[in-house]
Amino acid sequence: MSDGTSSGTPLTRFVERFQHLFQNLFRGNGRPSRLHPAAVWSEASSTALQALAPGWRAVRGYWLKYAWPVISVVSILGWSVLAAAILLWITGQAFGWQEATAAAIAAFTMFVIAVAFILGRSAYGVVLDLARTRVAVGDSAVGSIAVSNTSARPLLPAALELPVGGTTAVFHLPRMKPGQVHEDLFTIPTARRAVIVVGPVRSVRADPLHLLRRQVLWTEPEDLFVHPRTVALAGSAAGFIRDLEGMPTTDLSSADVSFHALRDYVPGDDRRHIHWKTTARTNKLMVRQFEETRRAHLAISLSINTDEYSSETEFEMAISVAASIGRQAIREQRELDVLTQKGPLRCETGRNMLDDMTRIVGTPMRRTAVDLARTLADTVPNASVVFFVVGSNVTATQLRSAAASVPPGVRSLAVRVEAGAAPTRSNIADLTVLTLGDLADLAIVLRKAAA
Repeated sequence: MSDGTSSGTPLTRFVERFQHLFQNLFRGNGRPSRLHPAAVWSEASSTALQALAPGWRAVRGYWLKYAWPVISVVSILGWSVLAAAILLWITGQAFGWQEATAAAIAAFTMFVIAVAFILGRSAYGVVLDLARTRVAVGDSAVGSIAVSNTSARPLLPAALELPVGGTTAVFHLPRMKPGQVHEDLFTIPTARRAVIVVGPVRSVRADPLHLLRRQVLWTEPEDLFVHPRTVALAGSAAGFIRDLEGMPTTDLSSADVSFHALRDYVPGDDRRHIHWKTTARTNKLMVRQFEETRRAHLAISLSINTDEYSSETEFEMAISVAASIGRQAIREQRELDVLTQKGPLRCETGRNMLDDMTRIVGTPMRRTAVDLARTLADTVPNASVVFFVVGSNVTATQLRSAAASVPPGVRSLAVRVEAGAAPTRSNIADLTVLTLGDLADLAIVLRKAAA
């Protein structure tokens, strides 16, 4: 029985789709219908692609497995020499030019000799070790490569390549006896926030003319996270989230930790909250009533719209500000949410947050800090303290609009980074605006906000 769905081989599905398309060309009376040519062509193209997809995947798999490893060995110069040899051979045979034929034979001979240089396989044991896979901007990132000869015969001098981001480091290996270990140390620059891919370590075999170049991978690539620079909010700045808490809630609850008052028992109340001493004195059931306590929940709105920053230095400072405040919130075991125009960041641990901060890429975009503030208000409705981290190009009017999206009772602060500016505090309605010119002054402006 047919359940109305196409099944079977790709060829069967292709035939069924073609029959369906052909039937749509005619009405029940046999007259052709007025189908738009573009619709017919789109239907036919999608049907053909579905039929050819399995075959294309098989061809692509064979190409990547067998053909590409061979073709990729030939360099651009090698392909040029091979093409010139073929052209010279055809020319020599067609016009009887012995010089062209001789040049073609010489080119082919060089190509054959180059093959001998890349044959064989060295027996290396390679260990790539990064001392730390997570460092801050400006910290030293050191690694080592330990290479051992695992064969039973000596190995000739060779070279190993180590890709580090967009550059490649070359390590020269001496002649190594069986079992001998050679180790090299290297340092990775960490002047910029980035995720640097280190590796894989590869050995290269090439002929003197570099017509052929064969690579053998010995390790897996590793990611080095260069986290944004942060400052510790220690001393009087520690606990600033608690100091910045908004007004306590006046909502009453029947189950919390802050005792408020006693009231008459209502059917359905939890009997564990009955206050028996007062009940005995008043001769009627009395239950405890509690005042809801609000746990500090910090939300950070970090704008990554580069149009709102006057320089890259400002943008990096804004990321460092958000990372520093977020780290302090996690240390104080507060709930934390960090949001950008491209979505939320992971905040389960300080490492996750800093990893996501490292991956941030600023771009010009239509969504501004005001749009992000509105999204934050919808995404984190239970926040008690909200930080807007913005650039110097954000105006006071925009900050006022951003603050208007914050629910009443939530303490809102804006950290406006402006390279070289003096640390100041100002107010726009209920919004506290902190101007920051240097990351080292972050603790100062936070103390001013909590005062």
